[in-house]
Amino acid sequence: MSDSLTPSDQKPSASPYRVLARKYRPQSFADLIGHGAMVRTLENAFETGRIAQGWMLTGVRGVGKTTTARILARALNYEIPGKVDRPSVHIEEEGTHCRAIMEGRHVDVIEMDAASHTGIDDVREIIEAARYKPVSARYKVYIIDEVHMLSTQAFNALLKTLEEPPEHVKFVFATTEIRKVPITVLSRCQRFDLRRVETGTLANHLRKIAGAEAVTIDDEAVAMIARAAEGSVRDSLTILDQAIAHGGGHVSAETVRAMLGLADRTRVVDLFETVMKGDVASALTILTDQYDTGADPSVILADLASFVHLVTRLKHVPESADDASLTEAERTRGRDFAGKLSVRVLSRAWQLLMKGIAEVQTAPRPLPAAEMVLVRLAYAADLPTPDEALKMLQSGAFSGGEGAPSSGGAGGQGGGGPGPRMVIQGGLTGPRGGATARLASPQAEAENAISLGTIEEAVRLAEKNRDIALKFALERHVRVVRFEDGRLEFNPVAGANPNLAGDLGRKLSAWTGKRWIVAIAREDGQPTLHEMREARRTQAVDDARADPVVAAILRTFPGAEIVDVKFEDGDVVDEAAPVYEDALSIDPVFEDTGDWAAGIFDGDVDFEP
Repeated sequence: MSDSLTPSDQKPSASPYRVLARKYRPQSFADLIGHGAMVRTLENAFETGRIAQGWMLTGVRGVGKTTTARILARALNYEIPGKVDRPSVHIEEEGTHCRAIMEGRHVDVIEMDAASHTGIDDVREIIEAARYKPVSARYKVYIIDEVHMLSTQAFNALLKTLEEPPEHVKFVFATTEIRKVPITVLSRCQRFDLRRVETGTLANHLRKIAGAEAVTIDDEAVAMIARAAEGSVRDSLTILDQAIAHGGGHVSAETVRAMLGLADRTRVVDLFETVMKGDVASALTILTDQYDTGADPSVILADLASFVHLVTRLKHVPESADDASLTEAERTRGRDFAGKLSVRVLSRAWQLLMKGIAEVQTAPRPLPAAEMVLVRLAYAADLPTPDEALKMLQSGAFSGGEGAPSSGGAGGQGGGGPGPRMVIQGGLTGPRGGATARLASPQAEAENAISLGTIEEAVRLAEKNRDIALKFALERHVRVVRFEDGRLEFNPVAGANPNLAGDLGRKLSAWTGKRWIVAIAREDGQPTLHEMREARRTQAVDDARADPVVAAILRTFPGAEIVDVKFEDGDVVDEAAPVYEDALSIDPVFEDTGDWAAGIFDGDVDFEP
C-alpha cells in the first residue's frame, strides 16, 4: 500500500457520494495490499518481455480480483506520449488510456460478467471480435469475471482461442470457485491466488483511510472491523463506511460492537477466565450481560473459541502477540493464560466450544443453549485426562485420608488381601461441581459387598440391574464347572460371545462390590439353566400326559396340547413360555361329558385346543 492514499475519483465535491470501497479502489500495483508476490512476478515478466496470453485470478470475495484485472489491463496498455511506450507495472503516473480503463469504459478493454453471459453465443462473439486489432490501445484485453459460471460448451469453444490467441489479444479471468474451472482452461493461463489480507495489514490500511477521511477511530474499533472482515478489503471498507455514518464522525469500539452485535473482547477474556476456574455463576452472568447489550450467543462462543486458539498459539508461537489486531487485554492476559494452562486443557476447551457453537446455531433458544455449553465447559475445565487420572491413581493423588493404594500385584492385591479401590462419589462439592474421588477401605467394601452362591443368584442379580443380555447369556450360554463367591469357571456353549468371560467378570465385580475371577474351563460342566429347565418341563409334561384323567381329556379333544405344567407352589417350568389359564371354555365343551371333567380345570394343567 502506498503511503499516500488518493481517492480513485478526482471529481468535484458536488458529485454524489461514493462509498469508501469505490472511492479508495487501488489504481496501480503500488496501491494493492497483501499481494506482493503477484506484483513481483508480473514486474519481472514485464521487464523481461515474458508476458503471458492469459491470467487466472482466484480468491475469496473482496480481495481485489476485478481491480487487479483492471490494473493489469492498464499495465499492458500503459502509454505516455514521448515517455513510455511499452507494458510496465510502474504506472503511478496516469497514462493515455489509464482513466478510461479503470472506469471500465475503454473500447479495447472488454469486461464481461460470466454470471449473466454463460452461453456459447457469448463466447462466440469474443472469438469473432478477437480477430480484429484494437482501436487505440496496444492490446485488446478481455476481462471475464466469475468465469466458472460459463457453460461446458462455452469453455470448450474458448480453448483454441485461449491457447493461440492473436498477438494483440490478452485474457484475464477472475473467479471465486477455482475448482469449477476446467483443467484445460487452467493449464492455458498463469494462475495467481489472491489470499486474504492479514488482519494487521488490514488494520493499518483502515487507519490510513480513516485519516484521509478526517475521522477519528479507536484502535480497538479498528481491530474489531479488521477481524469482522475476515481478510476482505471490500468488507472492511463497507463496515468502516457504516461505522462512520453510525458514529457521526467518530468511530468507537462501542459503536462497532453495537453495530455488529459483537461481544466485548475484554469481557470475552473475563469469560474465558471464569470458565477455566469453574466459576459457573460468574460465567453465566457475563454471558447474560453480553446478550443484553446485543451480542449474539453464537458470536460470543465463537469469540471465546478464537481466544482459546489465541492462547494456544501464544503457547507455541509467542510472537503471535505482536499482531496489530489484538487488544492489549488479549495480548497481556493471553500470555499469562498460555503460561498456566496445558495444551490438553486448551484442546478440550476447543473441542467443547466447536461442538457447542453448532448446537447454539441450530437451537430454538440460543441463549439457554449457550449457557449449557458454558456449564459443560466449566465442569470439564479441571477434569484430568484418562492418562493423567491413571497417573494420579498410581501416585496416590486421590488419597482422602483412608489409606493409600496398595503396592500389590494385579487386581490391587498385596499382602493378605485386596487393597483399597477408588470410589467416585457424586454430588456438587465446591465451585467446580465435579465429582470427588476417595479411596474406600477393604472393611467398607466388605460391608457393602453382595455375596453370590449359585448361578441362579447371578441371574437374578443381572435381572435386577436390567442387563437382559447378560441374563440371557447366564441362562443359555454358561455351563458351570465351578461356582463360588468371587469365582466362576464355566464352559461356554457353541456360538457364545467370545468376550463373555470378561463381561461377566467386570459386571459381577461392579454389581457385587468385590473382585470376581471368571475363567473358561475345559471340562464339560453342568447343563445350562435353560437346558435344565427344558428337561424338567419335558419330564413334567410326560408325567402329566401319563395321568389317566389327562389322557382321557386328550382322547376326548383330538388336537389338544399340554402347554405347561404348574406345581402346587405356583411355579411354572418355563418362565418364558406363556400360560393360557382358562384356555378352554369348560362349560360348553363338557356339557355332555359329565361333571367329572370340570374339576380338572382348576388351574393345575393348562390346555390349548
